[in-house]
Amino acid sequence: MYHDQGLAPLKALYFDEGINVSLNLPIKRSSVDHGTAFDIAYKGVKLNNLSYLNAIEFIS
Repeated sequence: MYHDQGLAPLKALYFDEGINVSLNLPIKRSSVDHGTAFDIAYKGVKLNNLSYLNAIEFIS
């Protein structure tokens, strides 16, 4: 199975809560899985921070 074949269903189901984790580093590293969202920044759009909170929870 290729990376994109496994990632597409996960993003379709868990887009708002997915995180990205880098392994085998000397530090713990996680980030949101959805990107920066520059297209909705400063436009008064209701935001969902669940992915951000999941990334922080994973590290701690």
